[in-house]
Amino acid sequence: MMSTSGTLMIEFVLQGFSELPRLRLPLFRCFFSLYTVAASLQSPMYFFLCNLAAMDIVCTSSVLPKALVGLAFEENTISFPGCMAQLFFLTWSASSELLLLTAMAYDRYVAICRPLHYSWRMSPRLCQSLALGVWAVCALNGSLHAGLMTRLSFCGPNIIAHFFCEIPPLLLLSCSPTLVNSIMTVLADAFYGVLNFLLTLVSYGCIVASILRMRSAAGRRRAFSTCSSHLLVVSVYYSAVFCAYISPASSYSPERSKVSAVLYTMLSPTLNPIVYSLRNTEVKHALGRLVQALLCPEVRGLPP
Repeated sequence: MMSTSGTLMIEFVLQGFSELPRLRLPLFRCFFSLYTVAASLQSPMYFFLCNLAAMDIVCTSSVLPKALVGLAFEENTISFPGCMAQLFFLTWSASSELLLLTAMAYDRYVAICRPLHYSWRMSPRLCQSLALGVWAVCALNGSLHAGLMTRLSFCGPNIIAHFFCEIPPLLLLSCSPTLVNSIMTVLADAFYGVLNFLLTLVSYGCIVASILRMRSAAGRRRAFSTCSSHLLVVSVYYSAVFCAYISPASSYSPERSKVSAVLYTMLSPTLNPIVYSLRNTEVKHALGRLVQALLCPEVRGLPP
């Protein structure tokens, strides 16, 4: 954390969206609307949805308040401890969401392919153990990455090409060897991203095969409707995560990373309760308020 003059670097500057000054206020309104909806619609019906909702709140709350301050007041500095705290909570919530989505895919597999075994395979005790394991393992993962980052030296410049503290842009700023950090990042990507994605694919492969074997068209529609919401959420989230993380730090693209980060830190947590509870009246009203906010005069006047 030492600068070239030998003094301690105590803060970073988040670049945010400073390269788009004309979009600063419209983006503030958009992000604030997404944060409000994501934080207020968390009334899930099922146990894993409750955990997913909690992690969505952790994810949005670790990123969006600071991004909103930067957009509203052009105050983009963040202390080094604050940056590490943001990195920990973001890593914790993002990795937890991937594991929870895999657990939910298994839940749908058992419900559709092994319905007679569902009560004991997905017992409350097992679900509680799975959730506790997810929170603990992912907290350890976040602590490991944040701890490894604090061991690095940062000699300047201190401008992070992002709107929050993320591993790839921080590694690019370090003047210390980052081999260990890069190896741990690749291992985490392989486990949380690739392995869980493959497990989810296997679950849905079995689900699709089971649905196709059903003779009744009504039965096939009913079975598909029980997993369609989860499949949509998985598709959106994994697309954003793969775009942001499944690539070496040397090929890091700030523009691409910002777009994908908006998807998994803002849009996905907002869409999750909407997708899972689309028939709920409260959700419909909140969605209407969000659309109204996004269609404000400033946004409608944006250049193409």
